[in-house]
Amino acid sequence: MLLEPDVKFIKELEGIGGDSVKKCFQCATCSVACPISPDNKPFPRKEMIATAWGLKDKVVKNADIWLCHNCGDCSTLCPRGAKPGDVLAALRMYSIKEYAYPRELGDMVNDPSKLPMLLAIPAIIFLIVGMVCNLFVEPNWLNFSPGGHEIVHHHFFSSWLVDLIFVPLALCVVGVFARGGYLFLNDIHQNAVVEGKTNKKDLDILGIIQGLPQVILRILKHEKFDQCGENQPRSTPHMLVLFGFIGLFIVTNIFFVVLYVFGIHGPYSQLNPVKWLANLGGICLVIGGLVMLKERISQDSDIQISTYKDWALIALVLALGLSGLLTEMTRLGELAALSYFMYYIHLIFVFCLFAYVPYSKLAHLFYRTLAMAYAEHANRE
Repeated sequence: MLLEPDVKFIKELEGIGGDSVKKCFQCATCSVACPISPDNKPFPRKEMIATAWGLKDKVVKNADIWLCHNCGDCSTLCPRGAKPGDVLAALRMYSIKEYAYPRELGDMVNDPSKLPMLLAIPAIIFLIVGMVCNLFVEPNWLNFSPGGHEIVHHHFFSSWLVDLIFVPLALCVVGVFARGGYLFLNDIHQNAVVEGKTNKKDLDILGIIQGLPQVILRILKHEKFDQCGENQPRSTPHMLVLFGFIGLFIVTNIFFVVLYVFGIHGPYSQLNPVKWLANLGGICLVIGGLVMLKERISQDSDIQISTYKDWALIALVLALGLSGLLTEMTRLGELAALSYFMYYIHLIFVFCLFAYVPYSKLAHLFYRTLAMAYAEHANRE
């Protein structure tokens, strides 16, 4: 077998959090310590070796890097401080960039110097939308309504104009994930066949899909997190953020149907159960984000290092939750100008969530779900 190390791959991985890989001297303590590693060809030792050798395809096209939940046990017990958990986290981010399209946008999303540009795009778009909706010529704009009393955001940010942006954007994101997911499953299957992790020669997409409900239930229950040692406290804030996003996704779809099918426009009553779910989802995002922030600040660097992608995710979660809740609170408090400004800010962050999710750390939820479903189907567990 001819080995052709990819030195560029090693250097790039070191730049996104995998710089400790060269400390590994292949003792296999990490694989022994991992509570969720399979008995057959366990991780992360083999991934550490392949990464150090620059064997890009063997690790990037490898479902096992997604079965790791970065619990930190391997990094804590590593006698050389190689931090296998951080290396696999860096491999996952590299894999996300490989399967997302276009890759240039992925490079921008993970480059802190490009953040102002990424924020400026939606800021300009919604400023134009506001101008189209007579933002600066409405005589009673401080009250947000022609009547001068009730604050109604859609008088300035027309709902159909906003949805004309978000609906095609969401469809594009679905397309990016569909393309990446298909290539991802094909690659990890070919890798599994070569490495003897499965005896199924052909990729069975239908069989993998049939296993998704069980995997999704496992994710919702956070079963793997509960098996972790060092980073087990991460389970609670992760569940808060996950269920917060799920709740807000349900709310968004309900109100979309109510508006365009039944023609009932907001603002809706605070006694509406759907509004309760929306408020609860926002609160979950804020609390979960704050706990994540606290853990990152106080975290022992010997267990896990924090990179730009980690801080960016926490910032987005907090920005979405806080801007949404403050928009509602200022509207109810009849602080029209401030409520308008907060809604404008909220739209910017919602755009960032939609447009950049295939290239950010949030994409790991999609690819990890697929990898776990594949492992279930291939009897990798």
